[in-house]
Amino acid sequence: MSRGIAYTSSPLLASPTPVWRSKFIVATIALCFSGLVGRAVYIQVIENAFFQKQGEVRFARTLSLPANRGRILDRNGVVLASSIPVPSIWAIPEDVPRDLETLKTLARLLGMPLAELNKKLQDEDKTFVWLRRQVDESVGKEVLALGIKGIYERKEYKRQYPEGEAAAHVVGFTNVEDQGQEGMELTFNKELGGRAGSRRVIKDRMGRVVEDVGEQIAPVDGRDLQLSIDSKVQFFAYQAIKEAVLKHKAKAGGVVVLDVKTGEILALANYPSYVPDKRLNLTGEQLRNRTLTDSFEPGSTMKPFVIGLALNTGRVTPDTQIQTAPGRLTIGSATISDSHAHGVLSVNEVIQKSSNVGTAKIALQMPAREMWEMFSNVGFGQKPQVPFPGAVSGRLRPYKGWRPIEQATMSYGYGLSVSLMQLAHAYTIFGRDGDLVPISMLKVSGPTAGQPVFKSKVAEQVRYMLHLVTGPGGTAPKAQTMGYSVGGKTGTANKQEGRGYAAKKYRGVFAGLAPIDAPRISVAVMIDEPTNGQYFGGDVAAPVFSQTVQQTLKVLGIAPDMTVKPQIVTDAVEESF
Repeated sequence: MSRGIAYTSSPLLASPTPVWRSKFIVATIALCFSGLVGRAVYIQVIENAFFQKQGEVRFARTLSLPANRGRILDRNGVVLASSIPVPSIWAIPEDVPRDLETLKTLARLLGMPLAELNKKLQDEDKTFVWLRRQVDESVGKEVLALGIKGIYERKEYKRQYPEGEAAAHVVGFTNVEDQGQEGMELTFNKELGGRAGSRRVIKDRMGRVVEDVGEQIAPVDGRDLQLSIDSKVQFFAYQAIKEAVLKHKAKAGGVVVLDVKTGEILALANYPSYVPDKRLNLTGEQLRNRTLTDSFEPGSTMKPFVIGLALNTGRVTPDTQIQTAPGRLTIGSATISDSHAHGVLSVNEVIQKSSNVGTAKIALQMPAREMWEMFSNVGFGQKPQVPFPGAVSGRLRPYKGWRPIEQATMSYGYGLSVSLMQLAHAYTIFGRDGDLVPISMLKVSGPTAGQPVFKSKVAEQVRYMLHLVTGPGGTAPKAQTMGYSVGGKTGTANKQEGRGYAAKKYRGVFAGLAPIDAPRISVAVMIDEPTNGQYFGGDVAAPVFSQTVQQTLKVLGIAPDMTVKPQIVTDAVEESF
């Protein structure tokens, strides 16, 4: 039937279409097209920057190209700190499947609780989150082997410290961002860190780089830093102080070794210490570099400076006789005393026997101003000029406020405070021609000129007195060293507690030089609060000095200047404070 219909005669087709309808349809199509053109113009011309930025936010990334941090080397080129590439694990949270067993395995490999992992994956940024940075290479491989969607790896640099806890307080450490936090890592952070580069790229939603956009800026690696430290000397010094602290059940201890000729710091060791790249549960007691950040009353180690000033000004000679009987001296309402009554002593013997009374009598012959100027000239009361964070200046009050009793007690190390670094530095004066050489944490080439403090003859005379201290009849025969002549001074001081002094808390100190006739090194040792029965500097600190000197001079290639093993005296004269 359909074939028989005549469409041309259909009334629907035969009826005329209104003109307005066709015009309306054409106008509508034109309007829609104009809207599309307008929108295209708006997006691509008027608001192009906005939409370009939105696209970049979703797909464009600026990749940081980290600079390789410079190495820290000892004076002989031994590596103390270096960087190695290690994997860091990151994720696109919205892509990571929430399969419980898979997440448990991932959390176990990353060494974190499942709750912590879930918290990271619920981060507000759905496109990037760090899961664990600087993991072991094996861990990185195991994580990627899981094949979890949305989990990726990026290479970063991690710091390594081959010398471990022995050099920790010298080198310091960096944080996970490779920024120095302590020690030389902090002091020279800018030089070591270099300058990071950058790379602008387009990434797909899987985190894969599609193309580079913009100019790539290459990173500038940090420069290497060569210290004055000798890693072998540092190791031996650390071992010696660690053994002493443990043996005497002390709170802490420190050793400083300086090159007398150049002022270079060859060793700076503290115990307790820490491992720089394993810092979990690190305490302030371990972290503190006591040789520079702690000050203390140095006790009798101050006596050589007072005697040196008296010799320098001609008030006494090494043979001048000083009456120390009956072993006590009353000044105003206070009385100072010696541990033993010695009677008449020469100036040489005042140092050898460590007489408080003899030293105080000599000190009181001089104006307070002269003593203050001398202490200042040797560096006490002033911040050490060494590039190290936290170095203290110690305490030296203005001379105008000194009372006679205070001047007397300062002469044997009470009423002023110094750091162990300051003490070792000051003793270099007696090892040279009476001048004070600047100290350096960086390697120095050749001898260094110093600032005159004492006459050359005076330095020689004081060296002889220091040598007597370590011989028979002195307070530190335990400082004697096999094959090398030595000299030094003991110090034992009660620790301050509140406004007074603790009755049974001491610091044992020893500072000295070796070889004594032509000194090459200055060594200062401090043992804080020994509690195992001995506390005098000659008993707890002098043996550390002996061990350190023995090893250091061998490392430096200094030939022994003694052919006979020294006789170690066991019945040492008890030193006075």
